[in-house]
Amino acid sequence: MTRHERPPSARRDELLELAYRYALEHGLAELSLRPLAAAIGSSPRVLLFLFGSKEELIRALLARARADELTALRRARHAGDPADFVATVRTTWGWLVDPAHRPMLILWLQAYARSLSEPDGPWAGFARQTVEDWLGLLAALPEGGDHADGTSGALGLALLRGALLDLLATGDVERTTAVVERYLRLVGSPNS
Repeated sequence: MTRHERPPSARRDELLELAYRYALEHGLAELSLRPLAAAIGSSPRVLLFLFGSKEELIRALLARARADELTALRRARHAGDPADFVATVRTTWGWLVDPAHRPMLILWLQAYARSLSEPDGPWAGFARQTVEDWLGLLAALPEGGDHADGTSGALGLALLRGALLDLLATGDVERTTAVVERYLRLVGSPNS
């Protein structure tokens, strides 16, 4: 019986949540079943039974991370004025810059990079899917400023992702936030 044929399991859900917490702390790049199982009070054998393989466990962890990401994006979209491009980008950046979210963002970055370098592995499609998620948030908003060419969402995504990579590499909240704010002033300007 494959994992997809098995009925839902409370133990599987519990172990997935514990494994997700472990992955937030230790990352996914070099995930090994023995240390993971020991840390979450299970065994490699149980994990393999419940998830089918290490690759399926990684897929489940990526789906769990993506669920957190989508929840965060929805909150950002609905904070303040959900029809305001500038407010949504600003709120999204505020969420990204919050130190409490750093472990999830580092995990996201690891998965994103692995998705690009190992397109056939358990990471397959993760990068593309997150781009589509974020573009879905930003493209649904009215264009900033006088832009009517449909590129504001893609530009907002490029800004947020670039600033996020810079933030994760340097920890420089002040500079990266200043860059985001400058962009928002430019797109919010009626003459931009």
